Amino acid sequence: MKIGLYFGSFNPIHHGHLLIAMYILQNTSLQQVWFVVSPQNPLKPAASLLNEYHRLYLVQLAIEGEKELKALDIEFKLPKPSYTVDTLAYLQEKYPTHEFSVIMGSDSFQNLPKWKNADWLLRNYSLYVYKRPEHEHLPNYPGAKDIHILSAPLLPISSTHIRQRIKEGISIRYLVPEAVRLEIERNGYYS
Repeated sequence: MKIGLYFGSFNPIHHGHLLIAMYILQNTSLQQVWFVVSPQNPLKPAASLLNEYHRLYLVQLAIEGEKELKALDIEFKLPKPSYTVDTLAYLQEKYPTHEFSVIMGSDSFQNLPKWKNADWLLRNYSLYVYKRPEHEHLPNYPGAKDIHILSAPLLPISSTHIRQRIKEGISIRYLVPEAVRLEIERNGYYS
């Protein structure tokens, strides 16, 4: 099975994430997209992160009923901070018959040289890169296995913006799935 791994903190997950995942499923040969909830991104501060189990549950609520989407807690069991190459090695060992690819925004794609073992990642895994505004210039990585550049529809939504709205007491209705909004409000997340 061809699996696209969509790594992120999903702090919280929103309609923009889901739109990208569905676009990739409908416009590539990938059969499933797995949301890999990262407990800690080594390139970002962890201070404003909601507990990883709460973020995982929000992802599970967001994708409920979607057979091609799955939420993974795999990085919770691996050493922190989480490195994509370590997660890929673990998943490849656990699911040897699956073919894994990495889904990322063009901002992350530009920062690949800062990633642990980026050359190994580029040589061994296909990348599905969706263009993000202000990150249109895409570098060339010689020796890369397979890079698919996608013009996925993007919503001008960010998790940072959603967290700010919550702090200011402004509704996040329609920015996140309704089940996610209700869970955030019920538990007072991000306020």
